[in-house]
Amino acid sequence: MASKNSVLAGLIGAGIQASRTPALHEHEGAAQGLGYLYRLIDLDQLQLDSSALEELLTAAERMSFTGLNITFPCKQVILPLLDELSDEARGIGAVNTVVLKDGKRVGHNTDCLGFAEGFRRGLGDVARERVVQMGAGGAGAAVAHALLSEGVGQLSIFDVDSSRAQALADNLNQHFDGGRARVGNDLGSALAAADGLVNTTPMGMAKLPGMPVPRELLRAQMWVAEIVYFPLETELLREARALGCRTLDGGTMAVFQAVKAFELFSGREADAERMVEHFNSMNG
Repeated sequence: MASKNSVLAGLIGAGIQASRTPALHEHEGAAQGLGYLYRLIDLDQLQLDSSALEELLTAAERMSFTGLNITFPCKQVILPLLDELSDEARGIGAVNTVVLKDGKRVGHNTDCLGFAEGFRRGLGDVARERVVQMGAGGAGAAVAHALLSEGVGQLSIFDVDSSRAQALADNLNQHFDGGRARVGNDLGSALAAADGLVNTTPMGMAKLPGMPVPRELLRAQMWVAEIVYFPLETELLREARALGCRTLDGGTMAVFQAVKAFELFSGREADAERMVEHFNSMNG
């Protein structure tokens, strides 16, 4: 993609005032000498829901936005509103980045790459024969693809909507050999046998406190990964660390999905280490 000197981007989602994404993009843009503006389009503040997506996309196109990031609860709802999907977004069935170019809306998924990079950096040497994943939404779909790509032997997926969990397991088993994804039915026994646990639900966010699994099901021998990054230490991670579990917070996924989105929006290579450093500085 040809490089441009200015970028106008935004994030569409619900309850996103605490997002670090605008600062990550604008700081990297400034470091590269770009005029880079990144705006929050918060459905909660606007008193809208995901049914307003078509209207918001049209408005962004009219105002010459370069692209948009998409987060909860819009990563799957947006699919029918796009003109094209990258191979990865099509395979995952969820979009978190939309490039607006030449009158077209092209959907990408940088969550999968973002989680995989964080996992390799933070938990690269852990056992991964059996893993439990909480959540089968848009972020969950991307994380599940990343986990199977990173060699997880058996992934048990739990979601409040069992049909959504089944649809994700079916999708994964079409893309990966060996029927390695399945819908979990007994959380207690699944966690008792698990090497690791990944939370891909919004549970634990500042606006949705709590834990996605009962505290008593955690064991010191398991590793625990989180995709929520505000707060960086969720209740789940705090409890897991108190037990002595190895943990991975949501920060690396947040940074590395932004690295790739920056490249898609700007046509320039991002300095990933600079973005990691900046993210860490924002979190004290």
